[in-house]
Amino acid sequence: MMSVTLPVAYVPLVDAAPLIVAREMGFAGAEGIDLDLIAAPSWSSVRDMLAFGRVDAAQLLSPVPVAMSLGLGGVAQPVSAVSVMSVNGNVIGVSRALEARMRADGYTFDFKNAKAAASALAKAAGKDSLTFGVPFPFSMHMELLTYWLENTALRDVNVELRTVPPPLMAQALAAGDVDAFCVGEPWGSASVEQKAGALLLPGKAIWAFAPEKVLAVRTEWAETEPHLLGKLMRAVWRAGRWLNDPEHRTSTAELLSHKAYLDLPSEVIDRALTGRLTISPQGDQREVPGFLEFHQGAANFPWRSQAKWIAHRLADRNSLGDAESQQMAGAVFRTDIYRRQMDKTGAELPGASEKVEGAILAETAVASEKGRLLLQPDAFFDGMVFDPDA
Repeated sequence: MMSVTLPVAYVPLVDAAPLIVAREMGFAGAEGIDLDLIAAPSWSSVRDMLAFGRVDAAQLLSPVPVAMSLGLGGVAQPVSAVSVMSVNGNVIGVSRALEARMRADGYTFDFKNAKAAASALAKAAGKDSLTFGVPFPFSMHMELLTYWLENTALRDVNVELRTVPPPLMAQALAAGDVDAFCVGEPWGSASVEQKAGALLLPGKAIWAFAPEKVLAVRTEWAETEPHLLGKLMRAVWRAGRWLNDPEHRTSTAELLSHKAYLDLPSEVIDRALTGRLTISPQGDQREVPGFLEFHQGAANFPWRSQAKWIAHRLADRNSLGDAESQQMAGAVFRTDIYRRQMDKTGAELPGASEKVEGAILAETAVASEKGRLLLQPDAFFDGMVFDPDA
């Protein structure tokens, strides 16, 4: 059988693993496709490669397709998020100078209490302003960070946000270009390895089940190539299921460490996969169950309510109509395509396409098309919930 080559763009991060595993472990080949994975230096280049047809599909930050649908960012090509590739996986880090001040004030870096971390950071900043590095203006990093800043003691600190590509974040921190950051792994751990900073919080401490990266395609391509799209979606989904097995973590870390992919020591990559993170150059370790999810709890299902939460946040910051923005965003996370293409795979298909975000405080059984599905906790740190119907 002739295999079809699909060019796919990504940024070298641990959560690019489903694409890399789909290619290297034969899941793409089993579907009769060959993934030509193209590493991009920044998120703007990934978005533009997809929008202008340089690639057929891409690993994208979950807010990018939503922002594009709202006319934000200057690229108007309609893009569909056909599945979620990863949930969580971000870290907030601070410079060594801030770390020292926080420790001198008695803060213990528990790596889980978002409110306490914010209070300690605000105290350490004093009257100084803080510059935070984020990988892209339309990103879950930006949404988690601004949500945290707005709803904690940091609301009284003058904060500037600066765009820094993920692989350059540790360098920017070391050079003093930023005082702190929110970035995806392994680039937070890289700042610890380079003795440039310390990790303060996992993104999971702000929103417990945040859709981080999506598998995105041009909407026009999804409509004209449904057969190829299905092959790609199934290959990536099977790779995510394979990644979910703890037995595969060592081989995954070794695979991602290759020069062609992340080009970092496998033990640094392994931290994100196991959730055992080294948070400071002194070697302090913290364990975060579910730090990065590729499969568990219907992680790959593109909930429309998640797209609507993102749209609600973007509309607020960009003075757009909230209800209209949410309606447009809901059409971008393609639960319809996901249900159609994943029907025969054994993928968990929730009975509904929306839920109240932030309302699940413990593992919860819900109705699915195949019976019962266990959803993971998705609480926001401040106890707020987002009801798309409210």
